[in-house]
Amino acid sequence: MPSWFEIILRTLAAIVILFALTKVLGKRQISQLSLFEYITGISIGNIAAYVSLDLDNLWYLGIVSLAVWVSVSVAMEFMTMKSKKVRDFVDGKGTVLIKDGQLIKKNLHKERLTLDEMLEQLRKKDVYRVADVEFAVMESSGEVNVLLKKEYLPVTPDLLGWRVSEEQEAKTVLMDGDIQDEVLQEVGYDRNWLKHELKKIKLKEEDVFLAQVDSEGQLSVQTGDEQKQLQSTQSKPSERVAMLMEQFEAELHRLERLARNENDRRIYQTALDRFQAGIKP
Repeated sequence: MPSWFEIILRTLAAIVILFALTKVLGKRQISQLSLFEYITGISIGNIAAYVSLDLDNLWYLGIVSLAVWVSVSVAMEFMTMKSKKVRDFVDGKGTVLIKDGQLIKKNLHKERLTLDEMLEQLRKKDVYRVADVEFAVMESSGEVNVLLKKEYLPVTPDLLGWRVSEEQEAKTVLMDGDIQDEVLQEVGYDRNWLKHELKKIKLKEEDVFLAQVDSEGQLSVQTGDEQKQLQSTQSKPSERVAMLMEQFEAELHRLERLARNENDRRIYQTALDRFQAGIKP
């Protein structure tokens, strides 16, 4: 077999093996690797290169070495999951760098972090004064996390004692000109409402690329046309109330028709009579 052809086969085999072993090792990002995992990654890369290029008769021993490295790495991961002592030894522990607005010099030296590097890390967190920091810690991954003092934290409804309604994701009710009836029912509307809203902005359903309804009931429309300004609309409160009343009345009629016995039917009919009497001018 020609040497060049053998190298091609070995390289392809090394790629397949590395891919399989990487799947076994997991998906942790580079910034989350422990020191041991970092060393394992470098060693596996070197061994794979040996398997690809070394043309002696003992190349298969590289496969054995790869298997050993991966086995030890997987075993170490399970040990770190089970034991905090092992986890602290292998992955390391977080180091406090700032406490109560004061830099801890010995910890900076321990992590071999200069003042310039520390200030750079703070700027990445939008912090420009050390005295504003309540607590800063370097995690085992090398990332610096920062907690500001209360007086310098951004104002939130919780700090002001406000209670706010829960925000919900926008629901897609029309996509590529196709109305999503199930989603419309989920947000409490129907096709007639959607067509009415589109008519107000002089659009047909087939002209709409994407339409969504947010938690406030506002319909936003995307036409997909770069030349046309994106349009959105929101029903007036009076229109929304009238529509909800119509939907409620229709729902009572439906429940009355589907009632399983006469007693339930009378209950729905009574509720319907009271509702209709209450909305009369």
